[in-house]
Amino acid sequence: MHNPDYYLPVLFVLLMGLSMLIYAVLDGYDLGVGMLMPFAAATERDTMIASIGPFWDANETWLVLGVGLLLVAFPKAHGIVLGGLYLPVAMMLLGLILRGVAFDFRAKARVERKALWDTLFSAGSFIAAITQGYMLGRYITGFDNGPTAVAFACVSALCMTAAYILIGANWLIMKTSTSLQLKAVRWARYALPLTCLGLLSVSVINPLVSDRIMTKWFTWPTVLYLAPLPIACCTLLYALHRQLASLPKAQDRHSWVPFALSMSIFTLAFFGLAFSFYPYVVPDRLTIWEAASATESLALIGLGVVVVVPAILAYTLFSYWVFRGKSNKLTYY
Repeated sequence: MHNPDYYLPVLFVLLMGLSMLIYAVLDGYDLGVGMLMPFAAATERDTMIASIGPFWDANETWLVLGVGLLLVAFPKAHGIVLGGLYLPVAMMLLGLILRGVAFDFRAKARVERKALWDTLFSAGSFIAAITQGYMLGRYITGFDNGPTAVAFACVSALCMTAAYILIGANWLIMKTSTSLQLKAVRWARYALPLTCLGLLSVSVINPLVSDRIMTKWFTWPTVLYLAPLPIACCTLLYALHRQLASLPKAQDRHSWVPFALSMSIFTLAFFGLAFSFYPYVVPDRLTIWEAASATESLALIGLGVVVVVPAILAYTLFSYWVFRGKSNKLTYY
């Protein structure tokens, strides 16, 4: 257990997983806000952009970190994963680039052109969300190209998009007020059932595609130890449903609760997936230790990680602290 050959790959896969979880939550909500923009009035879109403006670009840093760790710490897995997902990865990058360009040009466009850049920003958000959901579905099925696996990947794409819309709407509930907040509550209510469907489909398909995962989850007494995880997830989903049904409240009480519940649900779902796939970094093909770089390389990479990751985390926490509270009218100086 104290052998560096054992624990260094585990530490790196934990860090990579943490990076992807933080990305899914943080960039998930601003992708969701982008996808909701076509359903808002022009003045409301300004407020929506203002709510994510200080954060959205930095949120993508966690994606870069996660993919970078996959490349340098698990190069064999990097080749298999990105090789199997080449086209959706390219489409995701196209969507993220389109978002970035549209966001910057929107700030400088004349009023009559702003709607065009809003549309492109929303389109980029949809492309990025759909491709990420599709890639998750392909990963869960072990990159199987059969029609059933592809169909599941398409369902995963749809449900992941709904999950991002849900967390984006919950972000707007927390960050906005008046009519836009009321719309955000309604959007979240619409997105919640499809998000539940996505969680259910992943929970069902995951053990069906792998006897190993089926054994991990449904053998006694392991099933007893793991029961709190799905029970907690269902409880949080029900609490979110009840909370959305009761909003908005006087003096804006509890407006932060839906977003906090969404983050908790994302986290539990991630831990469920992580438990299912461990110790494989490529499902049922490559373990963490088979895919890892040489121990000496990991040790050297670790020197950079202990500097870079705390810096990114500190900047993220600082920016969210500085720009806490409700979003005001969008202005440029």
